[in-house]
Amino acid sequence: MQKPNKRLEGQTCIVTGGSSGIGKAVALAIGRDGANVVVNYHSNAESAEEVAHQISKDSLCGDAIAIQADVSHEADVVEMFSTTIETFGTVDICIANSGIQRDAALTDMSLSDWQRVIDVNLTGQFLCAREAIREFLRRGMRPDVSTSLGKIIHMSSVHQIIPWAGHANYAASKGGLVMLMESICQEYAPHKIRVNSIAPGAIQTPINREAWNTPESLEKLLKLIPYKRIGVPDDIGSAAVWLASDESEYVNGTTLYVDGGMTCFPGFTANG
Repeated sequence: MQKPNKRLEGQTCIVTGGSSGIGKAVALAIGRDGANVVVNYHSNAESAEEVAHQISKDSLCGDAIAIQADVSHEADVVEMFSTTIETFGTVDICIANSGIQRDAALTDMSLSDWQRVIDVNLTGQFLCAREAIREFLRRGMRPDVSTSLGKIIHMSSVHQIIPWAGHANYAASKGGLVMLMESICQEYAPHKIRVNSIAPGAIQTPINREAWNTPESLEKLLKLIPYKRIGVPDDIGSAAVWLASDESEYVNGTTLYVDGGMTCFPGFTANG
């Protein structure tokens, strides 16, 4: 957990999927560095409200509210941004974190499971980026709070470059996200908008509990991680704060892998 140093004071950040796991850690980290935070959630209102309360009650943090929205629905995303702007005046940072898995062998995968993952993981990130950029351009520069017009952080995965049998919909959504992020950067960097991705490796969250909750499963997982520890959500929170701050002002169109070296393919340590 990083020490708060007010790098984001006076700014407002939307974190989608902010009620649990990586999104929760990101929302708390962004709040600790002084930003107002919108904790978006799909269905767990109680958890989202608790995250927002945790940020708001801390005198070192900004303010926070929870907003329900399904990021795959255009009207929901537009309304979420509208409510955020009404509440806090503008949006400075958008962290598009919402993501789901619906796993199956390709021959068993239903079209609805394929489509739902693409809708949330890829279309949802497009919709959030589009609304964020519209607001950045409408509002104009705020040199008193940031040297950038606005910042977008896409939450991707190591599976944007590592194939994942049995998870074709998820891997395809993350692979598509690379080109989405880089294309947005190419188009809007001249406007001083920064767009980057974070690609977590194995992170200890409820969604992947089966991969780490027994000594046997953890030992198997660690064979994929040269650093020999599973990541924790705060590892991603710290990276998100840095990418959202002016400390990374010249970083644009880049994926930051936070994976303990998983993308170094440790299976080839002994010549494959």
